[in-house]
Amino acid sequence: MEYQDYYSVLGVPRTASQADIKKAFRKAARAHHPDQNKGDAEAERRFKAVNEANAVLSDPDKRSLYDRLGKDWEAYARAGATAGAAGARGGGASPGGDPFAGFSYGAPGGNVRYEFRTAGDAGEFSDFFQAFFGGTAAGAERGSSRGRRPAGGATFEDILASMGLDGSGAAGASTRPGASRSTAPPPRPSAEAVAEITLDEAYHGTTRLVEVDGKRLEVTIPRGADDGTRIRLTGKAPGGGDLFVIVRQARDRTFIRRGADLEREVPLTLREALLGGDVHVRTPKGRVLLTIPAGTQSGRTFRLSGQGMPRFKADGHGDLFVKAKVLIPTDLSPDARAAAERFLALTHQPDPRARET
Repeated sequence: MEYQDYYSVLGVPRTASQADIKKAFRKAARAHHPDQNKGDAEAERRFKAVNEANAVLSDPDKRSLYDRLGKDWEAYARAGATAGAAGARGGGASPGGDPFAGFSYGAPGGNVRYEFRTAGDAGEFSDFFQAFFGGTAAGAERGSSRGRRPAGGATFEDILASMGLDGSGAAGASTRPGASRSTAPPPRPSAEAVAEITLDEAYHGTTRLVEVDGKRLEVTIPRGADDGTRIRLTGKAPGGGDLFVIVRQARDRTFIRRGADLEREVPLTLREALLGGDVHVRTPKGRVLLTIPAGTQSGRTFRLSGQGMPRFKADGHGDLFVKAKVLIPTDLSPDARAAAERFLALTHQPDPRARET
């Protein structure tokens, strides 16, 4: 069974404070966010692991259980709650009401070690190991009854059943006829809806109405949302599950989007390309003045810092990359053609294909 050390995932020691955990989570989530690592499956896996680690370590109760029990803390927590309820009805599985008070656990990540410490006869000790490992513990009485209840509370088989394990320690129904079995509630089904937006709406943020199970819900789409961004609405799906709204951004006629950066072409006249000048360029923020140097070639790219899209759930904006596209005059008049020939006769231009021959 693969074990994942949540502390290692966030890069903090086991003695880290809650503030340290919060800071490490924000840094790791920003570094591995899918929006910053397009098409990187490994980054997406690390992002999910970071979120899972933070969900446990940021909760003091969950963290305490995780520190004691390691990977299986959730299973034991559910089993403890089930056995605790049975103990309340019949006197409890142990004097303190903790069904695990008689056992100590190895360090997270290694094999779990069980060590019997509570007062009780060897028969109950043997019963637990027989139920869990399918045999008896060394030195225990082999004639013990598997159905005995310690201190009038839940049997160890009840605890195993609440964990979804049968008498052999494997997942499945109990092998004892008539044994009660507590199962975890089935996960509530989730649902998906699609919201189509324009690039301008993605820049400023917008809202959309989606219809789910006959109900219309207004969804807020944050600024900077990109194509494929998933917005989660907890408990809004039919049956009480979560609704995921997937953003689809329509293609823009001017801009090409690459994350928070944008690209576009700007057409230049022959005069602007040859002699230089200032041209107005439209950006999502508005029009800006771009200085074109003399002798600008078609395809030259200019970078306008901070003129791109707002970063999704982060500060700042991306950049806008403007590519020059020189337009050559056509349908020259006889006088214009003669003037062009005189101009070109005065201009020395090496053969651009000379290296190909």
